[in-house]
Amino acid sequence: MNRFEYIRPATIAEAVAAAAAPGAAYLAGGTNLIDLLKGGIVRPERVVDVTRLPGLDAIETLADGSVRIGALVRNADLAHDPDFAHRFPAVVEALLSGASAQLRNAATVGGNLLQRTRCAYFYDVASACNKRTPGAGCAARGGDTRLAAVLGWSEHCIATHPSDFCVPLVALDAVVEIVGTAGSRDVPLESLHRLPGDTPARESVLEPGELIVAVRLPADAASFAAHARYLKLRERTSYAFAVVSAAAALRIEHGAIVAARIALGSVAPKPWRAHAAEAVLTGAHPDRAAFRRAAEAALADATPSGDNGFRIELSRRVVARALARAAAGTPARLPALPASPFAPAPGGLHA
Repeated sequence: MNRFEYIRPATIAEAVAAAAAPGAAYLAGGTNLIDLLKGGIVRPERVVDVTRLPGLDAIETLADGSVRIGALVRNADLAHDPDFAHRFPAVVEALLSGASAQLRNAATVGGNLLQRTRCAYFYDVASACNKRTPGAGCAARGGDTRLAAVLGWSEHCIATHPSDFCVPLVALDAVVEIVGTAGSRDVPLESLHRLPGDTPARESVLEPGELIVAVRLPADAASFAAHARYLKLRERTSYAFAVVSAAAALRIEHGAIVAARIALGSVAPKPWRAHAAEAVLTGAHPDRAAFRRAAEAALADATPSGDNGFRIELSRRVVARALARAAAGTPARLPALPASPFAPAPGGLHA
């Protein structure tokens, strides 16, 4: 690990000023950054510890009914907040499926949004990686592409975004609050992460020094609570990263879908909102045929980035099953294996 300057600012303004310097990195829970430091994948010259900043660790319901989650709220605290779980069950299901209890106790909301890809070539410093070293090439191209992207990828990068938490947040129109040297701004979470294009090292729209201070869920997002699920297919039913995941949320009135929200995870360089699939479902009867049409629409633009064409059909099936689970109703309490396709629904339905 290289030597670096360690700074613990007392205010957001001090943090932003310190992190605006070239080679700076923010430290919150450290569940991703410490691994990257130890592996030599990132070598910051300055680490800005934001864990003591005031006012960033609260979950608040605002006057307009939206919910504001401070960037330093721990994943465990958010997942076990009773009011939040009742209003946004798919978000909680994603959180509880995403990591072990120890990691959830340390990981923060803001850090989860910005976690780096788990592409094996990114983590292997002996391999060429345009994310890690711009212009170096992409060793994944022509390598092991089984878990590489099928949506949004480019010739320069085929890595996927690993977050579970982001997927239902994107589906529910979450907004990210950002503070930087130029002031404050709001960015829809769907627009926070950039597609790789020919500059895969630039993973988000954040400018140097900008700090995520909160995430907001609009009041309307809670209207999906009765029919909202997260489904995660992984190589083992444990705390593993998703092979494919999907968040599905429906509003059903008089036997018809009046609104739908769908997003996919681990199939693209960013959490992937499926707007076309949502349009297919609006006004449809919630049945298997409608869900299959929506799944086809969600993956209509998918293309293999190597020997991974199976992921396209797999993704269709995960979307269709997530929609079927959402249509059946949110369970009153989450299963012992949250988001697992093997978990039976426990007890009654969400009320």
